[in-house]
Amino acid sequence: MKKLKAWLKEHQISEVECVIPDLTGVARGKIMPSSKFCHEKGIRLPETVLIATVTGDSLPDKTYDSLINPAEIDMILKPDENAVYLVPWATEPTAQIIHDCYDKQGNAVSVAPRTLLKNILKLYDDKGWRPVIAPELEFYLTKRCTDPDLPLEPPVGRSGRQEYGRQSYSIDATNEYDPLFEDIYDYCEAQELDIDTLIHEEGVAQMEINFRHGDPLSLADQVFTFKRCVREAALKHKISATFMAKPVENEPGSSMHIHQSIIDCKSGNNIFSDGDGSFSERFLHYIGGLQKYIPMAVPLFAPNVNSYRRFLPGESAPVNVSWGVDNRTVALRVPESPPAARRVENRLAGADANPYLAFAATLLCGYMGIQEKLAPEEPVTGSAYGLRNQSIPINLESALDMMEECKELTAMLGESFVNTYVAVKRVEYENFKRVISSWEREYLLLSV
Repeated sequence: MKKLKAWLKEHQISEVECVIPDLTGVARGKIMPSSKFCHEKGIRLPETVLIATVTGDSLPDKTYDSLINPAEIDMILKPDENAVYLVPWATEPTAQIIHDCYDKQGNAVSVAPRTLLKNILKLYDDKGWRPVIAPELEFYLTKRCTDPDLPLEPPVGRSGRQEYGRQSYSIDATNEYDPLFEDIYDYCEAQELDIDTLIHEEGVAQMEINFRHGDPLSLADQVFTFKRCVREAALKHKISATFMAKPVENEPGSSMHIHQSIIDCKSGNNIFSDGDGSFSERFLHYIGGLQKYIPMAVPLFAPNVNSYRRFLPGESAPVNVSWGVDNRTVALRVPESPPAARRVENRLAGADANPYLAFAATLLCGYMGIQEKLAPEEPVTGSAYGLRNQSIPINLESALDMMEECKELTAMLGESFVNTYVAVKRVEYENFKRVISSWEREYLLLSV
């Protein structure tokens, strides 16, 4: 805590946001004066916080009592000194500090997303390997909309006009929102978020930010923080930013592509390449693991009902587990690169995925492929859009069933985590099914 207290003093912080990411990726926690934070021996939160649904609903009593202590006991939060960020949009000097969750015996809480990612990274550490990832995150800018029954519209840009039509990689279309992006970059610089390229994606007012490659835990923290940053910057400009997987009808969905490679800690070499620069056996096994286990891990890449709208026919999302070199139609793209930078890009994950869980899942699937020496299928050289893989679940209900039934993944993720995650997502899905949609009213009301 000495290093942390010195940082708070140096930056004259008066208020501290003590946060944890829940299963959905929502920031939950407490806000307190920095003087109180520095004297706290352990911040407490009820462990029920970790199993909150995105709708705020409770789990059924029987399910609830089987997952957590029925007394709703506290867990202890401990700050990570490497996950401290300024909050540049706050009106007074404020810090966001990401915490880890522990029980009263000092054990890490197994269902906490940060714990899960740390556990997967330890598997690599035990092998003397260091995973490296680089996420690419898409999102939409929209007009403010307070009526959930109304479709979203693109915001008005500098020219005083709304954007219409698709503007992939357009510099001028991106510059329409220059004042917003200047604030986003300023916020990111203040928070020391390692972002790189900004591009206009295919959808109307759809953008993408790329992060520089680095440590998976640090980048999960940064993506978690970045989402808050973008939403706050958008609010300042009286518009909205959304990371929903499919927020706008007839427009492309938003993804979170995850580039990944592995460095041998002793040699410093990329284990995905042999000495002659060719694909290594471990690289091919890693892809084999992604191909075998991603279908069962889909709820960690596509966690919400809306996520599966990206998987409909005609969408640009690669709904397959095919792989290929420099091929954007496959779920597992191998970009052209020097052997030292060889990597595979998981293009299946949605922008709505919890970054801690998505990073953990993709690294685990690849790791299991190396352990089991799984051979990949032949690479695809043409378009893979017509190769929709039948093993990829196309709705949340079937995805949860497949995840729950996979004994290999459950053994690696932990039975407690899988049971809890599946239970939370099933409650969300049941709540969704209780809502009567405008489509049903329009086509069924007077016709059936």
